[in-house]
Amino acid sequence: MTASARFLCSDAARLRGDPIAGTAPYGSVWILIEYRAGWPSGGFDGLDLEPEVKARVASAARARRARVLLIRRHGRPRQDERPRWAVLRYEKNGAHRQKWGTWDDDRDLAGIVTALDEPGERGHPPVVLVCAHGLHDTCCAVRGRPVARALSDGWPQLVWECTHVGGDRFAANVVVAPDGVYYGNLDAPLAVTVLEEHLANRIRADHLRGYTDLVPPQQAALSAVLRHAGPSGRHDYVIEETVRDDDRWRVRVTGRLSGLSTFEVEIHAYRARPHRLTCRGPSPSSAVYYAVTSLHVG
Repeated sequence: MTASARFLCSDAARLRGDPIAGTAPYGSVWILIEYRAGWPSGGFDGLDLEPEVKARVASAARARRARVLLIRRHGRPRQDERPRWAVLRYEKNGAHRQKWGTWDDDRDLAGIVTALDEPGERGHPPVVLVCAHGLHDTCCAVRGRPVARALSDGWPQLVWECTHVGGDRFAANVVVAPDGVYYGNLDAPLAVTVLEEHLANRIRADHLRGYTDLVPPQQAALSAVLRHAGPSGRHDYVIEETVRDDDRWRVRVTGRLSGLSTFEVEIHAYRARPHRLTCRGPSPSSAVYYAVTSLHVG
């Protein structure tokens, strides 16, 4: 197969018009490990680390449903800087917490386990993660690395390349943590605009996959509200009520600030026809999407 004829899942998803609203994986804790050598296809699971330390970190991550991501700076790292690790936590009031450390030896990573039992510190700037995990999925490198380059040029202290974050077909994927906001279908110019808006606390529905503290139908409902009412801050709306009836959901989204309305959004969950959803997955799979059937100001 020639390079021009190779299958790219992100190209196929764009041609199909796969919806992105409601596709952010759930979670509120992230473990980041700076790893400057090549990333195995399995990310952290594939690293050749001291077995006891690796098992402790993996067990602690599972217990807290934390996502473990390998990170690196785009381009050549400074060799005089020690590799870092971090534990990031989302809090609903926006007072997010972070704990950072450094490591030279595998045993230093045991500090992650300790950090997971501590509250962490407030006041750190957000971390911007760009999936560029080419060994996991080709599109993550093809589309992710140009986005990482563009964002790193503008915000070199905030931006990291990272391993698989989910949703390869929506590459380039950008995650702002611990805000817990997933963006997808980005190219370099769009990513710069999206991040500028995000850092100004103006989140738009365009390219928004969802907030990770919400389940998919809630994510889709909130995206519909932002598309209808315009961009808003990360914590300007709250999910007040969610009612499920088989494959249909009714979600009440309420503005927390003066001038913001309450919305009743009805969502229909449906399973799409099977398609190849990743570059490396040869077998077709069927994804569940969430369509907005009605939106009313309550």
